[in-house]
This record gives sequence, structure tokens and C-alpha cells, in this order.
Amino acid sequence: MKYIAGLDIGSTYTKAVILNSAGDLVGRAMNNTGFKLSEVARKSFDEALQDASISESDIGYVISTGYGRHQVEFRDVTITALTAAARGAHWFFPNTKTVLDIGGQTMKATKLDENIKVKSFRLNDKCAAGTGAFLEKTARYMDFQTEEIGELAASSTKQVEISGVCAVFAESEVINQLSIGSEPSDIMQGAMVSLVGRSLQLMRRIKMEPEYTLVGGIMRYPTMVESLTKELGGNVNVPEGDLVQFVGAIGAATLARQRLSKLEAER
Repeated sequence: MKYIAGLDIGSTYTKAVILNSAGDLVGRAMNNTGFKLSEVARKSFDEALQDASISESDIGYVISTGYGRHQVEFRDVTITALTAAARGAHWFFPNTKTVLDIGGQTMKATKLDENIKVKSFRLNDKCAAGTGAFLEKTARYMDFQTEEIGELAASSTKQVEISGVCAVFAESEVINQLSIGSEPSDIMQGAMVSLVGRSLQLMRRIKMEPEYTLVGGIMRYPTMVESLTKELGGNVNVPEGDLVQFVGAIGAATLARQRLSKLEAER
């Protein structure tokens, strides 16, 4: 069987992965999504092929996911981000029952059945306060870069209350806290705690069950993972390093592998 590819065109980053016939990850690439979705999809795909030391002719099937999934011109089919995250979480951690996925623009909580199907889910895609955009806005209001969010929160010595009710009003909250002498690190930690609270609300609505798998770019911040793990009482899985951002792409690729296997069996 040939190699297979999965692409996740997210609002902030575009990820591409290559799996071999055994389902092992052999190539990957990630780029800022920007506004030219077709171009960044192709660029990421080509870089993943290069990472795997193969050519496009070696690819037997491609599935795309994410908000820009329909802009991948060389795809075979598309799947939803919920399905991709479910499959990807199971690829990393087969005992996953609940998936929390926090990206730049959305927060998704998904409960899986024994067949890795989405049993129930809840989305927070109408307001940026429950997403990575809220943390990015908070950082910018204090003249920090997105890359500094994790280090900033980790250096906090006390928690400052940030309601996180609305990302639009986050600026006034930050300005108010700075005016009374609160440290930027404590404000950022407060914003993260607010995000944790929103996450738990969403997970309770789907009647969450362990094991829990946390995915998405926000989970690359250790303080976020630590806070969620504490609130959930353990049984928490998180892919290592930047792999936490590739879960959706890997989920798409695992389904591509199944589809290709079925097609080859029918020939």
C-alpha cells in the first residue's frame, strides 16, 4: 500500500503529515495559515513529502480537515475537525474517551464511543473568549508576543482574576489590572485560568469521561495543561511537544489509510 497524507488547515496554522502503510508518522510540516489557503496547503504538503523523503507519486490518498479543508485542491475527500481530532487522539492514546481541542478560533469538547465515533460534542465557536485568540489578545495588550505567552504565565506568582467573558472587553480588563499594579505574568495566568473554566463548562455538557486527551495549539503551554490536569483529577493525555498541534492532521491521515486499504481490497 502507498503512503497517505492528512492536512489540517486551521485558522492560525496549517499542518500536513505523511503516514506509511503501517500507520507510522514519517513526515510532517507546519506553516502559518495566512490568507492564501490553497498555497499554504500545497507548501505544507510538499514540505511533509520532503521530510518523509518521498514524492507526491508515492501518495495514495489525501484527506483534509480544518476550517480551510475545502481549499486543498489535491485532496480526495474532506472530514470535519471533530472527526479528525477524535481519530488523531485515538492514534496517540487508544483509551481516549473525551477530547478537548482548543485552537486559535474555536474550542471543541468531544465524547467518543467504543468505535471512535463522535458520541456527543459541544463547540464554542461564536466567541473568541474561549479560544487561543483570547490569550493572544491579552498578550498583545501588554506588548508581549504570542511566543511569550507560555513563559509569561509560567513566571506568575499569584493569580489575578480575568473574567474572560468577552475577548472584545479583555483590553479594558487588562488595562484595569495594570493600572492597579498587577504583574503581566499574573494577568496572563489569570487569562489562562479563565480559559480552563470555560473548557470545563464545555466538557461537563457532554458528560465527560476519562481518559481525557488534550489537543490544539494552546496545549503547548505547560501551565494550561497543568491547570486542566488538576481540575480533571488526572487521567489526562497530551501528545509530546509540537505533536499536540498535529492531532487533526494525523486523524485525517488515519482515515485516509482506512479508505485506501478498502479501495485496494476492492480492486
